[in-house]
Amino acid sequence: MGVDDLSAGSSVSGEDTDPQRRRAAVAEAGHRGCADPARAALDDPSPMVRATALGALRRAGALDGPALADALADPSPAVRRRAAEEVAALAGVDGTGAVPPGVTLLALLADDDATVVEVAAWASGERVPPEPGAVARLSELATGHDDALVREAAVAALGAAGDPDGLAAILTAAGDKATVRRRAVLALAPFDGPEVTAALEHARSDRDWQVRQAAEDLLR
Repeated sequence: MGVDDLSAGSSVSGEDTDPQRRRAAVAEAGHRGCADPARAALDDPSPMVRATALGALRRAGALDGPALADALADPSPAVRRRAAEEVAALAGVDGTGAVPPGVTLLALLADDDATVVEVAAWASGERVPPEPGAVARLSELATGHDDALVREAAVAALGAAGDPDGLAAILTAAGDKATVRRRAVLALAPFDGPEVTAALEHARSDRDWQVRQAAEDLLR
């Protein structure tokens, strides 16, 4: 079967009424390097098929800016999460330059769905250097979001960025609940200075042993 043959298959074109089969066909197309079936699936009525199409396009080397931008604004949180993951995957290739120009995660850092914000925060930490405005927004999330998983992801991203403008938020997060405190201590690794040392010394007596251990490791 040739590359063009795949795009004519009913399992990808939408004639198949089973979204699981359509999703499997799109994933297979991506592994075969066939971009056309995956591109067509970006308009599939099923969010899980649209999300899978993004990964298939990336594997086929055909995930472009317009497709990513549309997915980042998709009505389904599942697709928006997957789009953020794909931005992170592209950033991991050779830095921010691998992400198509104009693609930004900033809108997802203010998403109404906490699971989307969490993934977007993590993905923001994969972009080196972080996109303009990301550190400020991540700092707000790290200290003020209602969801602890979002705060944790934001703190981790600030640590990955290593931007001095994010240090104050990390220090604040070091007083949060245990899971966030652990991440905050680890996020202090790129930083130094008396306030960092003081925070690590304080963490050495934390009631959570993982926080204590992380602080000990950084103070060695």
